[in-house]
Amino acid sequence: MEFDEKILNEEQLQPLKQTEGAVLVTAGAGSGKTRLLTYRVAYLIEEKGVSPYNILAITFTNKASNEMRERLIQMLPLASEIWISTFHSMCAKMLRRDIDKMPPFTRDFSIYSESDSEKVLKEVCSELGQEDDKFRKRAMHHLSNYKNGVQELDEYLSSHEDEYSMDKIGNAIRLYQEKLKKYNALDFDDLLQKTVQLFEMCPQVLSYYANRFRYILVDEFQDTNLIQYKLVKMLANVHGNIFVVGDEDQCIYSWRGANFQNIFNFKRDFSDVHVYKLERNYRSSKEIIQIANNVIKNNRQRLNKNMWTDKEEGEKPILYNAVDERDEALFVAKTIEKLKSQGYNYKDMAVLMRMNSLSRNFEEAFLSYNIPHRIFGGFKFYERAEIRIVIGYLRLFTNPKDDVSFARIINFPKRGIGDGTLARLAQIDPNKSLLENALSPEFTQNQAIFKKFAEFIAIFKKLSIEKQNPISKFVEKVITEFKIKSAYNIKDEEDLNRVYNIEQFIQSVREYEALNPDSTLSDFLESITLYSDNDQIGQEGQVTIATVHAVKGLEFKVVFVVGLEEGIFPISRALNSNFELEEERRLCYVALTRAMERLYLSYASKRYLYHESQFQVPSRFCREIGLLSLERPKPRVNVDRFNYEDGYKQNVPNKIANSSKVELWNKNILSEKKEEYKPKKDVSIYQVGQKVEHPKFGEGIILQISSDHLVGDIDFENFGKKSLMLELAPLTIIE
Repeated sequence: MEFDEKILNEEQLQPLKQTEGAVLVTAGAGSGKTRLLTYRVAYLIEEKGVSPYNILAITFTNKASNEMRERLIQMLPLASEIWISTFHSMCAKMLRRDIDKMPPFTRDFSIYSESDSEKVLKEVCSELGQEDDKFRKRAMHHLSNYKNGVQELDEYLSSHEDEYSMDKIGNAIRLYQEKLKKYNALDFDDLLQKTVQLFEMCPQVLSYYANRFRYILVDEFQDTNLIQYKLVKMLANVHGNIFVVGDEDQCIYSWRGANFQNIFNFKRDFSDVHVYKLERNYRSSKEIIQIANNVIKNNRQRLNKNMWTDKEEGEKPILYNAVDERDEALFVAKTIEKLKSQGYNYKDMAVLMRMNSLSRNFEEAFLSYNIPHRIFGGFKFYERAEIRIVIGYLRLFTNPKDDVSFARIINFPKRGIGDGTLARLAQIDPNKSLLENALSPEFTQNQAIFKKFAEFIAIFKKLSIEKQNPISKFVEKVITEFKIKSAYNIKDEEDLNRVYNIEQFIQSVREYEALNPDSTLSDFLESITLYSDNDQIGQEGQVTIATVHAVKGLEFKVVFVVGLEEGIFPISRALNSNFELEEERRLCYVALTRAMERLYLSYASKRYLYHESQFQVPSRFCREIGLLSLERPKPRVNVDRFNYEDGYKQNVPNKIANSSKVELWNKNILSEKKEEYKPKKDVSIYQVGQKVEHPKFGEGIILQISSDHLVGDIDFENFGKKSLMLELAPLTIIE
């Protein structure tokens, strides 16, 4: 395999060939760092004769891990032996092998999702008499902060002793941890913390991995938190060949413990660190790179680097001033349809926002105009109630101590088992789990309660013997034998959707089984617990609607960054904090650099927020980008109508344009013409009182049509009143 300028540029070749010692690569967005990481692994194997068994590559998403693995398998026959995983997957694998050295945990431990953890904490707060939601949220916040740091619990609590009720918070954390021990379960943060504890308690375990991994590579190093950084240092303490790639300009997770200072700490903690920069961008056009540089240069806590590209000139980014949130969503929808007619695919486009709460208007607009889309960052498939029921049943076959799963499933389908019955079951032997008590000989003697559990116990014992069957067959048997699907009324549309979701779950088991023929039920359950819905972004023929955080590391040909207003982006809490404001600017930089060819930015002059319509001030980032001028020209468009030019509309009411709250104005996008807009479709066919049909909303009646016949208010039977642009809406007149 060749490793020269045909494969990588000179900037990339230098760190590629620096194989020994500590190497830090600061890589700008779109600079080819994934390519560098992949070829570095290939270089170690092909040119340096390193065994794949001795290489560890850590990424931050399952998607990145899978992509790197697939690339390497195409390049090298033995690439499957390389350990490529996320931090959490790596730790889960290590704990499956050795956690029994930390009793009472055993190798068949459950990994609790966020909702499972919240359920346990709610139980804890109830037992402590702290049922206030505010207390529970504070306890969850401190629980996660503590586990993602490197302090002992007492040390952590004392460092926050100025806060209210830290002694009670400490009691909640301790009881929560005791319950997880009893349930033989770990939460997400435990995967990291328990691995560090395992290394400290059992030096021989750490020695095994530190000696095995002669070369360690870490992607997205700026997003490591304190405990992840500690893990890296522990694993690299023998050979010291540690290669990290990061970009402090893209550190956007400080709210969950990420510390971009680790990039600077790396140079302090490792001797003779070799530092390289990647500044050449392969993703975006010159125009997009220019405005991204314009924004990020305003941050002080960063290394000095400036992205550049030798790509040809591209389309200039467009900044759009919407009247309100509805106008903003319509602008995006119409632009998407125009781009679709020019050859772009829906999957090429993404609508990015600072907060999920802005997504509703875009979802409605896309539904109105039949634009296929998917919202990410919302309710996850594996968190749906019907799926959690199935997962709960399956978990009990791998971990009989999992009381959270037992309590979730034991009365589904209905068996007449409530909290009182479970409390009596727990009293049989407080040192055993609920399932263990239910299976005990003592329980069969209590006929009054036992008969409620008898059928469940008989089926559980029968299926436990068949656990070695192929995973998919076993999962189908569990669903059938426990009559899970039969509990839903398929004549009810919501219940029918739940049954369909269970069928999709079975299909996901089959797909996993096909890719992992030697896997166990425990392996499958671990994979879905560590799964992120965001791994599917951009894989289907749909427009992506997502928060900026959700698309980190991804790219799209067309990007819309919406809601660029003070208090939204940057978020309000950052307005009085330089530290948080710099993180918001990094988040903006990440949003801009997701775009490859076209970039559209938008802000609204008025938006409905906090139960009222409010005038909005454009984000300071609009000015830093260079598309928004401090000079405010007089509006030159009809105040009553949309003015379209070349497919884009601009509506600037005098009362908004002259508002004292709007101190900034964009003179670059005001139309120079005042031509009356003529719809491309004959909208005169629509009349008030007509019955029409929409492919998504179904049947409805036109209640009102605007004076220019462009907008119609339609009352749909199942969706209520919707305002649609008649030239775009796919309506069929029924009568």
